[in-house]
Amino acid sequence: MSLYPAISPHATGMLDVGDGHRVYWEVSGNPVGKPAVVLHGGPGSGTHPVQRRHFDPAVYRIVLFDQRGAGLSTPHVAEDDDLSANTLWHLVGDMELLREHLGIDRWQLFGGSWGCALAMAYAQRFPERVSEIILRGVFLVRPRELDWLYRGGASALFPEAWVKFSSLVPPGVDPLDAYRGMVFGPDPTVRVAAATAWSNWEGATVSLLPAPSLVAQYSEPRFAVAFARVALHYFAHRAWLADDQLIKEAGALAGIPGRIVQGRYDVVCPPVTAWELRQAWPDSRLTILPGAGHATSDHGVLEALREATDEFR
Repeated sequence: MSLYPAISPHATGMLDVGDGHRVYWEVSGNPVGKPAVVLHGGPGSGTHPVQRRHFDPAVYRIVLFDQRGAGLSTPHVAEDDDLSANTLWHLVGDMELLREHLGIDRWQLFGGSWGCALAMAYAQRFPERVSEIILRGVFLVRPRELDWLYRGGASALFPEAWVKFSSLVPPGVDPLDAYRGMVFGPDPTVRVAAATAWSNWEGATVSLLPAPSLVAQYSEPRFAVAFARVALHYFAHRAWLADDQLIKEAGALAGIPGRIVQGRYDVVCPPVTAWELRQAWPDSRLTILPGAGHATSDHGVLEALREATDEFR
């Protein structure tokens, strides 16, 4: 069995983090157990109940929260054009407020994709608050990573999906600029169409083998709008990071054990980033799965993640 049984939260709430934002949080598992916090992907995708199931509920105190603008947090980005108070460093601050609110001294960070970048940023700023880090499908918002997925690199592997994605981009215009203009534009029809096309591109590339259910999830309009708008806002600002910042500052993680799970054929987040992070973070261990892409549903991913959480319990 790769996942623990489904459970429900025993505590939920909305935390006022300032700037007019309220962040949804929930806790499940053992109320006095080992704290672990899940950092969802996207940015902008929100949490999902299945994320509770990566942890032994008899041992772990499992914290999930929706980052600003996503999921059940308010205001939702689909209705909010002002994202000036939604940055990587706002999210890092929100995590500290949540940790203090829940009375947690140190917690395990568990992040996938964008959640890896957030985990690295938080851990490098507050290393004394981190017990361990578990990452999956590493994404650190470096320019070369954005170029690969959104400026044509991955089109060599998914040409038919790329044609659909790039068909909305005027000739000579940067795809990120074009999509940002559309999803923040005044026409709601264009917003939804562009957000859906943006999300469908990732849905088409996320798994090693075609996964219609994943594509359907990415196509749901409210999800797609949040996913596209938050991502484009962050990517336009390179997540407020210097080039290679999260790798260059990995020395701050000395003494923090880490486990990195990476699909060999991850098209969304190619393995080179996970490899380079491993070289910069001696206390980490990298597992490259030979039959997996980016999706947690790909072969071996769930098992490797459960092995990591079980090791640290």
